Amino acid sequence: MTVRQASLAELEAVATVARAGGFRAAARELGVSSSALSHAIAALEDRLHVRLFNRTTRSVALTAAGETFVAEVAPALAAIDGALENASEGGGEISGVLRINTSRGAAKMLLQPLFLRYLSRYPRVELEIATEEALIDVLGQGFDAGVRLADTVPPDMIAIPILPTIRSVVVGAPAYFVGRKRPAAPADLMRHQCIRARMGTGKLHRWEFQKRGQAVLIDAPGFLTLDESGLMLEAALAGAGLAYIGEPSAAEHIAAGRLEVVLADWTPPYPGLSLYFAGRRHIPARLRALIDLIREQGRTTG
Repeated sequence: MTVRQASLAELEAVATVARAGGFRAAARELGVSSSALSHAIAALEDRLHVRLFNRTTRSVALTAAGETFVAEVAPALAAIDGALENASEGGGEISGVLRINTSRGAAKMLLQPLFLRYLSRYPRVELEIATEEALIDVLGQGFDAGVRLADTVPPDMIAIPILPTIRSVVVGAPAYFVGRKRPAAPADLMRHQCIRARMGTGKLHRWEFQKRGQAVLIDAPGFLTLDESGLMLEAALAGAGLAYIGEPSAAEHIAAGRLEVVLADWTPPYPGLSLYFAGRRHIPARLRALIDLIREQGRTTG
C-alpha cells in the first residue's frame, strides 16, 4: 500500500484517537482493541514518514504535524459520514441508537416531558440514557450528546438550551420545623441540620444565595452527606434536615405540603439544562430529531 492508498479506516482511527484523547477510549468507540489501534496508527506513521502522536505511558497528544493532518482530514471524514448516513436513511423512518449522558436529577426531570415523548415520536430509535454525577468526556466515552447545567458545558461543544433557567430551593419537612425557628437569612442555616451534597469532583457543594446584588456562599453544617439528589430529597421528606435541591425535583412534594420552602427570596433562578454535542462531527438524524423536539418545546413554552 502506498502513502496515497491510506484506508478510510486508518484516517478514521487517527481522527478518533485525536478526539478521544487516547487509544483506550478511541478503541472502545471503534470496537477494536487498544493494541490493534496503536499498531495500525504506527504503521500509517511509518508509511507517511511522520509522527502524528506523541505517546507517553500517561498521555497521547497530537504532534504539530498531527494537528495539521487531523484538521485537514476531519472535515472530509465528517462529509463522508454524512453522505453514508443520508444514503442509509434514504428518507425513511429515523432509527438507530442514541446515547445520552446526564446526571440522575436531570434524567428524572426530563424523562417524561422530553425523552419519553421523543421515543413515542420515533419508535424505531433505541434511546440509552446513562446517569452519573461527574462530568465526563461524552465523545471519549462513546456518547452522542450530554445534558448538563449550561454553565458546566465544555466550551468547545454546541449547546442547545432545554430548560433556560432552573431555581434551587431550601426545603424541609413540616416535622423538621417543629420546635425550630425557620431561617430568615442564609447565616441562620448555621443553627440548622443541613443535608450536605458531595459533588462529582469530590468537593462539598456550597449553598449559593443572592439577594439585591448580595451573593452569599454557605458551607452548610450537618451530619448527613449524600451524592445524589434523589437521596437528598428522600432524606428531607423523612425530616432529616434541610436540603438545597432543584425546585422541579421537589415541586410535587411542595405542592402537596410534604415539604416547605424557606429562604425563597434568597434563591433566584440560574442557567438551566442544555443538550450539548460536538459541532465538528456529522450530526446523525436521530440526534437532529431530538434537537428539533427541544426547540419545538421551547417555542411552545416560551
